[in-house]
Amino acid sequence: MEALNKQLDFIIELDRLKGIYRQALVKSDKNRFENSAEHSWHISLTAEILQEYAVEKVNIARVMSMLLIHDIVEIDAGDMFAFSDKQALAEQQEKEIAAATRIFGLLPEQQFQAFNALWLEFEKAETVDARFAKAMDSVLPFLQNIKNEGGSWVKHKVKKSQVIKRNSFLEGLAPQLWLYVCQQIDNAVVQGWLLDE
Repeated sequence: MEALNKQLDFIIELDRLKGIYRQALVKSDKNRFENSAEHSWHISLTAEILQEYAVEKVNIARVMSMLLIHDIVEIDAGDMFAFSDKQALAEQQEKEIAAATRIFGLLPEQQFQAFNALWLEFEKAETVDARFAKAMDSVLPFLQNIKNEGGSWVKHKVKKSQVIKRNSFLEGLAPQLWLYVCQQIDNAVVQGWLLDE
């Protein structure tokens, strides 16, 4: 019963992720801000759909698990805009490590260890599964901005070089997707949605 109570406490805690808002806009819903729970669901399905473009074999179940848990830490740490400055991103990383310990720590020990290890694997992006998950975490907001005439890029004056760097996991991992992204980046510059720097 103790394990079940811990699991249920964790499940209830996850509800708070629905109240963490991102910079991405939901065009289909009057351009409101997307929440992190929606984002996690959406990129998980994105990975399922786009896995065929990975040139290395990915374990899609592991990838989807990573994507479903990767932003849970935002319950404590909040969301950080992907193109924030290096110092802010470093501070965010410290907050997220503490958040992972607290939130995953609500679970029984074995599940805590498994979730924490999967989250760290995603963060380090050293395995094929983690790199593919990272790529999906970047490509979906990319697509959202493209379909929303620049969306948060325009608002924050994002540079072409930043978007290229953010999506670079695709280059060796899913070359066909990388080519598509590069073409769309060039178009975004022409449209004035990205700064050409």
